[in-house]
Amino acid sequence: MKIDGCTAIVTGSNRGIGFGFVEELLAQGAARVYLAARKLADAEAAAAQTSDARVVPIQLDVTKHDEVAAAAERCTDVNLLVNNAGAFHRVTLLEAPDISSARDEIETNYLGMLAMVRAFAPILKANGGGAIVNVLSAGGICAVPNMGGYSPSKFAARAASDCLRAELEPQGTHVAALIVGSVDTRMAEHVTWQAKSSPRDIGKAGLMAASRRIDEHDTDPHAESVRAFLARDPHTLKRSMVKALHDGRR
Repeated sequence: MKIDGCTAIVTGSNRGIGFGFVEELLAQGAARVYLAARKLADAEAAAAQTSDARVVPIQLDVTKHDEVAAAAERCTDVNLLVNNAGAFHRVTLLEAPDISSARDEIETNYLGMLAMVRAFAPILKANGGGAIVNVLSAGGICAVPNMGGYSPSKFAARAASDCLRAELEPQGTHVAALIVGSVDTRMAEHVTWQAKSSPRDIGKAGLMAASRRIDEHDTDPHAESVRAFLARDPHTLKRSMVKALHDGRR
């Protein structure tokens, strides 16, 4: 997978990590980048920030079948799919008034990603195989109770990434799963107790994983520390998650 000259579509790319991917794709010589967001106005505003004719704004809500289908029908030149669109409602599984938040997190973070892969797999095959990058989370390797439905949705997306990689191997499409820790985005603005990586750094790590055909990649120091702690002392890490949950309620 060569980033120079590729054509990419990045979901949820009007801000945060998604926009970091757009910036890095442009810097590394992508021929075209479809900048996708739920609202076309948001996509157009983000595209205008780049001042680059290679950026094509499109409306795309990954939870809506018709919009996923329309994107696949329009973007037939894609050979790199970046599944970045995500939902995080910051309510726990039991304290939420109902299960609508958890349902939206599952539908966006897992089923939306799956819908995009199903729609674009034939396109990637027709364009030589290419690659898929799934933006996951350290909450997808260690259950985080105060993340509510977000952490379970990322566990599901991680497992699906392994399954999809196996299914797509015969057509030459690689699937890279990114384990992302603390990043300086609006979604993580409540995190004040640790250093945050930049969205652009996550984009750079994701493109490296695609080009080098890395199956699963820890993108930043926080993700690396969670992986190391989980390997070294999983019980203590899990207990620390419980303590963090209850300390936050006091």
